[in-house]
Amino acid sequence: MALSRFEISTRRTDIKDKLDDLLLAISWRDLAWHYFKKPAAWLRARMDGMDWDGNEVEFTPEELQQLEDALYDLADRIRRAADNIKKAPAVGTPFN
Repeated sequence: MALSRFEISTRRTDIKDKLDDLLLAISWRDLAWHYFKKPAAWLRARMDGMDWDGNEVEFTPEELQQLEDALYDLADRIRRAADNIKKAPAVGTPFN
């Protein structure tokens, strides 16, 4: 059964609303390739609910889980990088 434009718009808004805080902070191109082995257009189409040909598309439950796992992994990587800053020697400090 085909989705109505309202349903597509609602789904798109729902996904984008949930990710609103990150939309400009993440390289979605890198995320799409690193975690899905897909081009950015593929990820963008699913977030928008419509592909470049106007066909309705959405994440499968497995893809939504993969996106969740990717965001958790990215969060862990960011936290480790922040922790490493604390461990880095101060500028001008000799390495021991």
